[in-house]
Amino acid sequence: MKAIKQVDLKKVVILTQLLDNAKLLLVDSDTTIRYLNKDTLKVEGGFKAKIAHNSFICDVVAFSGDAKIFATVSPDSRESRLYDVKRKKLIAKLDRHQGEVSCVGIDVSNKYMFSCGDDGKTFAVNTLTGKLAFTLPVHLDTVNDIAFSSNGNWVATASYDRRISIYNLATMTPKVKLKAHSAPVMKIEFIGQNKIVSVDKENKLIVWNVYSEKLIERLETVHDDVTQMLVGSNNKFLFVGTKLGYIVLYELTNYKQLAQSYIKLDSSISSMAFDEEKQHLIVSTARGTVSVYDIFEGADSFKELLKNKKFLEIQNATLINPILRYTEIYDFVTNMWEKSFEKAKIYLFKQDQKTAISLLSHFKKIPAKNTIIQKTLKEFVDYDKFLTFAKNGKVALAYGLANKHPIYKESQVYKSLELRWKKLFSQAQKYMLDPKSGDKAKEILSPYRGISDKTKMMQELFTKVEVYKRFRVAMGLKDFRLAFDIIKQHPFLKDFPEYSSLVNYADTLYIKIYKYIEDGETSSAIRLLRILSDFDELADEAKEMLKNIEIKQKFFLAVRDENLAMSYNLLAKNAELQETREGIMLQERWNDDLTEANNAIIDGNIAELKYAMKKYMKISSKYISLGTIFGWAYMVQLEKAIKDNRSRYEIENGIKNYILFFGLEDQILSFFEIFKAKFKDSKLNLELLTRGSLDMWRPSMIVDSILD
Repeated sequence: MKAIKQVDLKKVVILTQLLDNAKLLLVDSDTTIRYLNKDTLKVEGGFKAKIAHNSFICDVVAFSGDAKIFATVSPDSRESRLYDVKRKKLIAKLDRHQGEVSCVGIDVSNKYMFSCGDDGKTFAVNTLTGKLAFTLPVHLDTVNDIAFSSNGNWVATASYDRRISIYNLATMTPKVKLKAHSAPVMKIEFIGQNKIVSVDKENKLIVWNVYSEKLIERLETVHDDVTQMLVGSNNKFLFVGTKLGYIVLYELTNYKQLAQSYIKLDSSISSMAFDEEKQHLIVSTARGTVSVYDIFEGADSFKELLKNKKFLEIQNATLINPILRYTEIYDFVTNMWEKSFEKAKIYLFKQDQKTAISLLSHFKKIPAKNTIIQKTLKEFVDYDKFLTFAKNGKVALAYGLANKHPIYKESQVYKSLELRWKKLFSQAQKYMLDPKSGDKAKEILSPYRGISDKTKMMQELFTKVEVYKRFRVAMGLKDFRLAFDIIKQHPFLKDFPEYSSLVNYADTLYIKIYKYIEDGETSSAIRLLRILSDFDELADEAKEMLKNIEIKQKFFLAVRDENLAMSYNLLAKNAELQETREGIMLQERWNDDLTEANNAIIDGNIAELKYAMKKYMKISSKYISLGTIFGWAYMVQLEKAIKDNRSRYEIENGIKNYILFFGLEDQILSFFEIFKAKFKDSKLNLELLTRGSLDMWRPSMIVDSILD
């Protein structure tokens, strides 16, 4: 792969980001910020923050998508800072970590700056007020990375403790800690809205499902230290940058590694970005080089190559750039090969080898395809014998050749043999149901003796006729639960035609269920799922689908009826609902109301805050969120009390009340340091105070002033 554009900044580029206005943002190790035209790579503005950074493995700088605010780790790594870009003003400074700050992040809605540290803690600072808002679940060791889902609902942190912690920003509640890595987790990236890819210190990669909390796939290990990861091209590809300057490429449909050396640069990959509009990968390095790559490089020549049927050249192009396998023209060529090969087999079954070879002639130059062609032609050496045996009724010999050459099983002749066998076996089954007709069953099946799979079925039929009878009765009564119980005890029944009918019936039910779900006919889908739940191997899946449909049905009805309590409670318990149109609408409503409440929070005005959030006061799933919000407002009251020189007694009472309501949170611990500095004679001991917790907070605990 060759870069289509390149610029050299001389310094290591620690952040490469495409902004909402389509500008390319570059930040170097001295925190020099440049805004570039993404098409020309010409600098169109910027400024210098003059904060030196020695490391780029962890994200020590973060910008909001609109570039109005940015976060950075201080030069000594002891604190994180949030700046207003336009005013060049410090919004907030956080020095609460017991150790160094490891990385920073800004969520996709630009509401919070997150500060992660060596102490395993992650603090969230409100970007509007600059105040500490809440903390994420604590890790046992350094937090190495933080990532956000594209819809803004999820934030994930990766740690040296080998865990990934998922937190729901929509409900302000912890989701889960994912555990499967055997080494410290170094990097995480969201794949769309509900999947995560993570890499550990041993360069092992795992893909997870956030909703199910399950591991989806372990990707092929990278043979170099991973420095950066990026998901791009509408979540189709994963680009992994390494210390030695390699870009390793994975596809995220079948989770396969496409190239160990998709791109090779002359120094460590320090940051990456992806331009979805142009399908360009932007790669920055430790030497300050910024390169732009067209990931579909070579696709322009495909139309001409296809027109001239130069399939080898198309194939060779995909060896250079494996992403070309995901173009429409390559799909067309693949389909052309598959159709040509199927047609060629039809002619081979007709013993017209000349036409078959002619159909495949354009593919013979491709080594892999030619191998398949030659192997297939070789398989047909005995086809004349197979036809003769089948024609003369020598079924044992015909089946023997079909087992030796499996491709014969695709022929109409073989299918006719199988149809004949099924008819005779079905007839034999009926004979066996009558004790007087057992000899007739053996007689009509005698030509199939010596054919291993047929002989096995015959023996099972002859020796276990009573089991078969019970199975037939269960099938006749459509008692599928009983039928599967019998199959479980007597697995030989799986070889019988009735079992195939059972499987086909299940497939038909599946298709109908999904059609009903797509058409919104949930009642019909539920009815069929209840039938499917009797199918032993599908019972768990059917019950889970049934549960999800019933929950969705209940949710949509609650939204329609303006039952906010049920709507939000169901939304909190079922992450999948957050992706529905109704779920997004509810979350937007909450966000709008929270924005309206911001002035009340900033002023510590509890009466106004109660009025702004009154519709949520009886919704149990919102209690933690409401507790967090009212906690912010009470912290404002405490800070104002210090500023207004209120008495030590009043402020001590406020601290006691806060801890009684919310427990020993970081916000109050931070405030207590300020309090002690002002009132050195205070004997207040936080450890001796009665503690509440955010989990136990309820709206009934709201007071107008935390000081009273």
